[in-house]
Amino acid sequence: MATLAPPPSGRARPSQSWLWRLQQLVSNYLPLLLMAMLASGTWWLVKHTPVPEEATQALPPRHEPDYQMRNFELQRMGGDGRLRARIEGAALRHYPDTDTLEIDQIHLRSYSADGSWVLARARRAVANADASEIQLYGDVEVKRYEAPKDGAAPSEAKLDIRGEFLQAFVNREQLRSHLPVQLRHGGTTVQAASFEYDHLNARLSFQGRTAASLAAPGAQKKAKATP
Repeated sequence: MATLAPPPSGRARPSQSWLWRLQQLVSNYLPLLLMAMLASGTWWLVKHTPVPEEATQALPPRHEPDYQMRNFELQRMGGDGRLRARIEGAALRHYPDTDTLEIDQIHLRSYSADGSWVLARARRAVANADASEIQLYGDVEVKRYEAPKDGAAPSEAKLDIRGEFLQAFVNREQLRSHLPVQLRHGGTTVQAASFEYDHLNARLSFQGRTAASLAAPGAQKKAKATP
């Protein structure tokens, strides 16, 4: 009987060291760690990047016209439906920052409740949105006519004002200027440093040095006054 050879004795595999297992763990989770670090870096970059001013913040409006008209005519009606003012000009520009109108070669006709009217012209004018306040600049000429009598239109102006600047308040029916003006009323001519005219109260006042020329039958008398 043959003797069986003893089974081969095998060597026990040495146990893996903790360092090797740690390396395996790190290598398995390394892609995940890199992604987490990349995400953290992106979040930090976004958080600390300077943010530009909000696009919704409104910029201050510039003094530029938002619309223009040429060879125009505007009419302003009163509460009773009657025509109160008519404005014509070579060019009109509206500025939204001040809500004003700028007019070149203005021609203005304003009507009063008593039937009288005013004609005005100038090289340039600046008016508020409803044209109730108008400033005239350059070669200003303003004429006021009384209400027609017996259906006949007056041939001569009751009041004639000329100068380089005039401010008109249409609703209050007032005229004034802080610059020298020339006024003609009937046979009287007045040179004034400044003036103010209130039609509703029938009042005309002058300020500064004033010289007046008064017409008399067959002669002309001159008078000077310095308030």
